[in-house]
Amino acid sequence: MRVDNRSLRSEIEDQMKLHGYNLNKIAELTGINAGNLSMVLNGRSRAMTIGQLDALAEVFGKAPGWLYELYTEECISDDKLSRPRIIPYLVRCAETGRVDCIEPVVSKILDNPKNVSIIFAAAEKLFENGRLEESGRFYQLVVDNIKDSFSELMAISQYRLFLIAQGTDAERNWKSVIQFEPFRRRLPEYLQLAALLKLAKACYSLERWNEVEQFAKELTELSSILYKLKMVEEVSVERHLVYYFGIGLLFEGISLEKRGLYEKAKKVVQTYADLSWFEPLDELGWKEVEKFKIFAKANLYTLEVFMGNDGILNEYADYLENLDQLNETLSGLTTIIKAANIHGFCIDHILQRFASAIDRFDCFVDDLINSRRYLWFCYHRAVYEFTKERYENGIKETIFCISLCLEMKRYEDLARSVALFEKHRNYASETQVQYYESIRLWVV
Repeated sequence: MRVDNRSLRSEIEDQMKLHGYNLNKIAELTGINAGNLSMVLNGRSRAMTIGQLDALAEVFGKAPGWLYELYTEECISDDKLSRPRIIPYLVRCAETGRVDCIEPVVSKILDNPKNVSIIFAAAEKLFENGRLEESGRFYQLVVDNIKDSFSELMAISQYRLFLIAQGTDAERNWKSVIQFEPFRRRLPEYLQLAALLKLAKACYSLERWNEVEQFAKELTELSSILYKLKMVEEVSVERHLVYYFGIGLLFEGISLEKRGLYEKAKKVVQTYADLSWFEPLDELGWKEVEKFKIFAKANLYTLEVFMGNDGILNEYADYLENLDQLNETLSGLTTIIKAANIHGFCIDHILQRFASAIDRFDCFVDDLINSRRYLWFCYHRAVYEFTKERYENGIKETIFCISLCLEMKRYEDLARSVALFEKHRNYASETQVQYYESIRLWVV
């Protein structure tokens, strides 16, 4: 009985005997070259890769992660680490749930602080593969074990942790912004652009308008600097540089609009309405320019409506209908209904016109930006129903808002929605009051 003297190769040999497989049969079943496989199993000139071990496990009918606890002998020899083998090993341990194998190896890696780059490389691979939760554990190890806070690995790890944290939990989102914000300028330029945009979006979802304007301006300024340095084509970014310049202006305009600074917002919107001067523009660049022209038109409608111009409502509705994009319809109707509450417009005909689209807005519940828009729409619709003395509908919309706030952990919005219900409580049916009281029990 082998307990203390188990080895990777002896276990594989036992399985070959158990299944009656010779070397050529194993090579045939795994697709591994027979000569290479012979050298691997004999341990003469090369170590086994984690991919080869996985292939053997499949042939023997074993679960993913088979013999991973013994694979460390392929990665660490005489206190020397094999980077080409240890990184894929850590990745596969995370992917297969063999967390028990990770800690001993990580402990060995961190005997030398310089080896933290190995952990970072494993985190990046997991992140690229979409294994965000698993990658987060490794990024946190990097953060916890790098002493130099100005290290690029530290900045990128903080950025990845920020991205991983983003969701519909407002409290978690804000904590992640606070944690990452000091590191944003330490990122390489190609990541700074994306990071500033992500920060602006996160703060937008949290209604932190001062922060939205700050990050938006930084994004526009960095894009402008890169443009002046003639680095439009040299900077490796996900989108054309004109996109980052324009989206920075767009978010700046939104932050001004949300604070009621409509004339200032108009000037910003008019700036990104025509970005055709931004050169050089390839086919993708021109597409971005055209998109910002469309965004500018929509946002100028928004500003006119908020300034009390009800004569433009039907034209705005026509625009939204022709655009035929559900997220833009949600944004536009939220604007219209909020303006209606401010200025006393009647928009029943518009709500009826978009009834089928409104019924589909619940698809945005898990979307970072649009979930908040959906919540805003529902709240302002509840207010609108109350102003039109349709109290039963108003109570129904308010209760729905409260349930959404609880689900999203939007506690400021929750307080506002609860106050709205209490203000109109006398109009609620007994059933509605009972349901309201039941969901309030979840408030801690």
